Amino acid sequence: MTTNENDDRSARSAGILLHPTSLPGPYGIGDFGESAYAWIEALARAGQSWWQVLPLGPTGYGDSPYQLFSAFAGNTNLISPDNLVQEGLINRGQIEGVRLRPERVDYGAVVEFKRALLMEAWQGFKAGRAPFLRPQFETFCAEQAAWLDDFALFIALKDAQEGRSWQDWPEELVLRRPEALVRARRELEDVINHHRFAQFLFYRQWGSLKNYANARGIKLIGDIPIFVAGDSADVWANPRLFLLDERRRPKFVAGVPPDYFSATGQLWGNPLYNWSALKETRYAWWVARFRATLAQVDLVRLDHFRGFQAYWQIPAGMPTAEVGDWVEAPGADLLATLRAELGSLPIIAEDLGLITPEVYALRDQFGLPGMRILQFAFGGAAEDRFLPHNYIHHTVVYTGTHDNDTTLGWYAAITDRERRHLHEYVGCDHCRDVAWDLIRLAWASVADFALAPLQDVLSLGPEARMNTPGRAGGNWAWRFTSDMLEGQRLDRLGHLTRLYAR
Repeated sequence: MTTNENDDRSARSAGILLHPTSLPGPYGIGDFGESAYAWIEALARAGQSWWQVLPLGPTGYGDSPYQLFSAFAGNTNLISPDNLVQEGLINRGQIEGVRLRPERVDYGAVVEFKRALLMEAWQGFKAGRAPFLRPQFETFCAEQAAWLDDFALFIALKDAQEGRSWQDWPEELVLRRPEALVRARRELEDVINHHRFAQFLFYRQWGSLKNYANARGIKLIGDIPIFVAGDSADVWANPRLFLLDERRRPKFVAGVPPDYFSATGQLWGNPLYNWSALKETRYAWWVARFRATLAQVDLVRLDHFRGFQAYWQIPAGMPTAEVGDWVEAPGADLLATLRAELGSLPIIAEDLGLITPEVYALRDQFGLPGMRILQFAFGGAAEDRFLPHNYIHHTVVYTGTHDNDTTLGWYAAITDRERRHLHEYVGCDHCRDVAWDLIRLAWASVADFALAPLQDVLSLGPEARMNTPGRAGGNWAWRFTSDMLEGQRLDRLGHLTRLYAR
């Protein structure tokens, strides 16, 4: 993804960050139904070019879209019940009267409701409902078999093992002994096919939504976390690609060392890649992962980009991230291989944190745009690179991200000195709506891409924060309601978008 600095800047564009779980609706969580299509229409009316989402995979512990049971599978909690009715897989009576919490995602209630509903859809499909879907389902299973078969077996076994992590399953399953897998596939055949069918429904509904968005001039930005969860089908099915011991437990885990954000660093706990083994396959797993993601979105934010140049390796069992080593990663070889296989690199490099010249060199070698966060320009550990007058064109600017507080929440927490700096920079004695002051700075900047979380467009406070890093629970639950889009805010955003030629 390269840019000629002498072009006519026609690449300037804008968009909104909103995860589908935050969409409105009666079923306890946003989904791919009517409200998603209405959201796309709202984006189009506001003149936006991009809808950015978080990872779309199946969430596990903590409900985080960055700790997934699979790097390939979809989150079936996002499947629309109304669409299942329209396709004839369930009856309207099975969802009439369902009214789960509208303003927050209650994951426990949602998981129970969606699990039962998808089982009803599977039973109906087996009984002959929606027969037009059968050839499509069979084609999907054949085309996606490389990841789908292992994932469906993994989830079926996890259900049978009462949700335990796969490292705590019987040894024959942990080590994937062939006879044990054959027996499990035979005994769990119907459950496995049910999970295949649920994935088919996810891919079908999301694919229709993406096609609709693209037809309305809206492109999608997705997200690839650099690491995968230890309790995932990816690690269980591909142990050689990770640094595991003979019991299939991590030898080392991921994180970042102490810095000005944390005196003990951040201990993420994900298993680290066996880059030598990946290189022997010409990074086939990574190529397949990118292909799968780019079938769902048009552009990818590559999380923790600095880890593709060098990553912090922490011995397993350490209580914090203080003890570890920087280990070089084959980022240039991986990206060159991806470019050769994919034909291009539609990637945004998430180059936040303590970044070295080597990381910038890797990013620039492949012409990838980096990220600039306006909150980081004025509050906390402020850095000059985040001030708009220091931007280059080939950059993506955000008011904040899913890990930041909303701009109103952030503004209330910064110091008086930081607030005065912001006022002076913006040119106001008192910012009446600081979220929109930052939106204007982003949209007016030279950055090719400008994005804001919907919470900032709506001028919401800290109650609407999506994630607080380091907090174990209570994250990823915010939702908006349809009435919040009423009024002039989207018209105002459309005006700024036209004013600044985005």
